[in-house]
Amino acid sequence: MNPNAFALLNNPRLNKGTGFTMAERDEHGLHGLLPPRVSTLEQQVEWSIDNLRRKPQDIDKYRFLSGLQKRNERLYYRLLIDHIDELMPIVYTPTVGQACQEFANIFRESMGFYISIEHKGRINTLMQNWLEQDVRLIVVTDGERILGLGDLGVSGMGIPIGKLALYSACAGIDPGQCMPIVLDVGTDNARFRQDPRYQGRREPRVRGPEYFEFIDEFITAVKSNFPHALVQFEDFATPNAIALLEKYQDQLLCFNDDIQGTASVALAGFYAATRITRTKISEMKFLFAGAGSAATGIAELLCVAMQLEGLTETEARSRCYLCDSKGLITRDREVLTHHAAPFASSLPAMTLEQAIENIKPHALIGATAKGGTFTQAILEQMALFHDQPIIFALSNPTSKAECTAEEAYGYTKGKAVFASGSPFAPVQVREGLKVPGQGNNAYIFPGLGLGTLLSKTTRITNAMLIAAAKSLAQAVSPARIQQGCLYPPLRDIREVSHAIAVTVAQTAAAAGLTQEPLPADFSAKVTAAMYDPRY
Repeated sequence: MNPNAFALLNNPRLNKGTGFTMAERDEHGLHGLLPPRVSTLEQQVEWSIDNLRRKPQDIDKYRFLSGLQKRNERLYYRLLIDHIDELMPIVYTPTVGQACQEFANIFRESMGFYISIEHKGRINTLMQNWLEQDVRLIVVTDGERILGLGDLGVSGMGIPIGKLALYSACAGIDPGQCMPIVLDVGTDNARFRQDPRYQGRREPRVRGPEYFEFIDEFITAVKSNFPHALVQFEDFATPNAIALLEKYQDQLLCFNDDIQGTASVALAGFYAATRITRTKISEMKFLFAGAGSAATGIAELLCVAMQLEGLTETEARSRCYLCDSKGLITRDREVLTHHAAPFASSLPAMTLEQAIENIKPHALIGATAKGGTFTQAILEQMALFHDQPIIFALSNPTSKAECTAEEAYGYTKGKAVFASGSPFAPVQVREGLKVPGQGNNAYIFPGLGLGTLLSKTTRITNAMLIAAAKSLAQAVSPARIQQGCLYPPLRDIREVSHAIAVTVAQTAAAAGLTQEPLPADFSAKVTAAMYDPRY
């Protein structure tokens, strides 16, 4: 075989399959290696979506897309962009959760980069094995808290791969500049450690000083090898997630999507909800079921947003309440975690149901990773106190959602202003059709990443996250608001990401956090820079 032909057909970034023209087949010696007919990219997309829809299960569709990504990258992204509303639940949540759980069974060939604790002392040299030299975006996990599924170890690689696919599809980040990474420090998942097919280190998780030394060496290697990269921390357990963000957020361009991305997309939902309830955020009370990194991240950003509306920090914090598995977090608890302590209430200890009774929150936010937390009694109770109670069931995947859209609307008699982390179908109520909004972080992180990279921003701030949230909320049409939907349709996500990129960059520039002034035509620069897969 012609070596050039072999290289083309086996390089997913260059391969076009039957899309190679006759002239290209002449030039590269491809005749005989492909069927004689030339196909357009549009035809390939049509045939691919038809093939995908024939797959009986979502996990089979995930495997189909994964295989396509490894064969023909441009076709994969064209398919994903053109059918984003249908394919996002396959590429990411909820299907990616099952893919991670079954990673050992479906693993065929590597797409990401694996760094083991056993590589400690030589990570800088190891990083040079990555083929791409101009890495601008890294999504990294240690696999300890994958979605609401817990410790999946290196099987969590599906998360960085999925997130980076959405960066490219939703915001036009060049796939060649993306690097998915799993840090393997072992797993406390006993079932995985005993599974001969498990691909990671079959030892209990390394913790304490050795863990943080390993992370520090990794960060140093990133800065050395890829100095212009944005690092997104993904699905770390709460204590480590918070500690790593606090340590590194001023050392390099980085953010934690579970803390900051979730906070921004939730805040956007609250801003959009004010168009229905006609109540300002600073006039609301918020009760969180869950007190991990997602809940406290949302609460922290909410407090900053409320201060922008005129409240003091103390007043803003007094409007946010946290409940964990033990009930309302109060000041007289024997043990208060660092991240939850600022929201400890002066009320006595009580259950979630009792907290709703006493606090009468305008909004109930679920971040428990425990399906069914919002019972019929709880939802009916919320509707008793407010004509339009805000119910956010944010846990992923779908099985972990605190309630379904049907339950939220049904038990509140159609009153609920509902959003969720996983997608739910529209629900018919007496007043008409309700369209539940999906508070998907993909509305925020792709545009945030695009804006910070193109503007050469040096750090990500709360002001930038709030600007992104406001931009997203403004993208919701009056017609969607009329249906009770708090987010724009997924088919508009590239336009939404573009708008977020521009406003994030402008916010960073106004704060003096860009390496150079933004050009007058920055919006056009963003448009021109967005990856648009074509032959």
